[in-house]
Amino acid sequence: LFYKTLMSDPADFLPVIYSPTIGEACLKFSDIYRTKAGMYITLRDKGSVKEVLRNWPEKNVRFICVSTGGHILSLGDLGSNGMGIPLGKLQLYTACAAIPPYGLLPVLLDCGTDNETLLNDPFYIGLRQRRPAPDIIEELIEEFVEAVQEVFPECCIHFEDWKGPLAIRTLNKYKDKVCCFNGDIQGTAAIALSGLIESLRMLNLEMKNQKVMVFGAGSAGIGLAGMIARATQQAGLTEQQALSNLYLFDGIGLIESSRTDLQDYQKIYAHPMTGISDLAQAIDVIKPNVLIGVSSIGKAFTQAVIEAMCRYNERPIIFAMSNPTDHSECTAEEAFEWSDGKAVFAAGVPFAPVQYKGQTFYPGQANNFYCFPGVALAVYATKPKLTTDEFWIESAQALCNLLTPEERSKNMMFPPQSDILEISLNIAVHVAELAFDRGLAQVPRPADIKSWIREMLYLPVYPEYVK
Repeated sequence: LFYKTLMSDPADFLPVIYSPTIGEACLKFSDIYRTKAGMYITLRDKGSVKEVLRNWPEKNVRFICVSTGGHILSLGDLGSNGMGIPLGKLQLYTACAAIPPYGLLPVLLDCGTDNETLLNDPFYIGLRQRRPAPDIIEELIEEFVEAVQEVFPECCIHFEDWKGPLAIRTLNKYKDKVCCFNGDIQGTAAIALSGLIESLRMLNLEMKNQKVMVFGAGSAGIGLAGMIARATQQAGLTEQQALSNLYLFDGIGLIESSRTDLQDYQKIYAHPMTGISDLAQAIDVIKPNVLIGVSSIGKAFTQAVIEAMCRYNERPIIFAMSNPTDHSECTAEEAFEWSDGKAVFAAGVPFAPVQYKGQTFYPGQANNFYCFPGVALAVYATKPKLTTDEFWIESAQALCNLLTPEERSKNMMFPPQSDILEISLNIAVHVAELAFDRGLAQVPRPADIKSWIREMLYLPVYPEYVK
C-alpha cells in the first residue's frame, strides 16, 4: 500500500519522502523513532559484523545503502539520526525504478558523533561518544565491505552522505574491487552533467569550450568536477585541457597552487593563480560560463555573484544544488530576478515556476533521484562485477534524450517527475547495454533488454491479486 501510494503520484510524494522533508526527518530522527528501521552496525560490533549481517531476515539482499551519518545533506554530522538517508534512498529505488523492496537493506555504521547537541540529547539513539580516529572507522568499513561479499554475494553497496575525505577514500579503495558506488560523488555528478548537457544544447554551445566553476570542493564538488572532466575528454579534449577549464572554490577561497591546506584530490584542480577569497571577484577574474554550487552554504550566490556571471555570459548557467532548501546557494526567484531573466537555472530542491516580467521560468531540479534509481535498476538486472563512471555518464546522456520537443520549448532541463518510472527504465536500458558491452554483466544478454528489465519490475499489489 505504501509503494502503491508513492508510485501513484511521484511528483507529489517525492518531496515528502525525500528532499526537502528528509532533512527535517533526520534532524528529528531520535525524537520520532517508533519502530525498527534498517540495521545499525556500531564500533562495538567490530569483529562480528558478518554475524550481525546474518541477522537480517531477507537472505537475498541486492542493495545496501550505507551511511556513517558524518555529513547528512548540508546539515553536517547527525550520527545515527542519519539513518533517514539510507531509508529514504532505498524507498526511491522502488518508488522511482520499481526495484523490489524486499532485497533492499538500509545500514547505518554508527561510529559516534561529534555533534555536541546530540551527545547531550537524552533521546539520542546512537552511540554516545565522539568519533574515533579515521583509521579505526576505516577498519570497521573494511570489515563491513568484506562481510557483505560473503553474506550477500550479489549485493551492490551504495555509499551515501559520508564526510568528504572519508567518502572519497572509501570509493577510491573499493570501486575497482567490489560492486559499489557513491551517490553524493557519482550520482550528484551525473545529474549535474545531465543538466549541463541540456543547458548547453538549449544555448547551442559546446561543452568543450566552457569554463566551469564549482563552488564546493568536498566529495560532491570533486566528483562533479571529475565527471565533467571525463565528459569533456569524451568530447575531444586532452586531460590537461579538460582540467584547465575547471575551477573549484571552497569556504576559504579559490583552489589555487599557493594554498598549503589542500587535500591530494583537490590539488589536480589547483591553478597557478594568486589567492582569491571572494566568489564574485573570482568570477570577474576567471569569467566562467557555468557556476555550480554544492557548498552547503545557503545564500552564497548573492546578487553580486549572479550579476558577475551575467557580465560575461548572455545566458549564464547557474546550478544551486545544495539541500535542504535553506542551504540552497540561492532561490529560483533570486536567480531569475538578479539575472533579469537570463539565467539557465536548476536547484537541488524543488522550486515553483517563477513569474518575472510577464514570463514564466521553469527551474530544473538537479537532484540525483533522476539518475541513481535507473542505474540501480540496471545493476539489479545485470548483476555487474563493478560499476564504473561510464555508467553515470551514460545515465546523464540518456536522461537528456528523454525530453520532448514541447518540454524543450519551455526550456525545461529535466523531464517531469511524474514520468520517473519510465525515466528510470530508459536509463536502466542504456546502462545495462553498456554493462553488457563492457563485459561487466554476469547474466546472459537478452535479445530485448527493455522488455527483459520491464518483466523484473515490482508491482505494488497484494500477492493474492496477482494473476
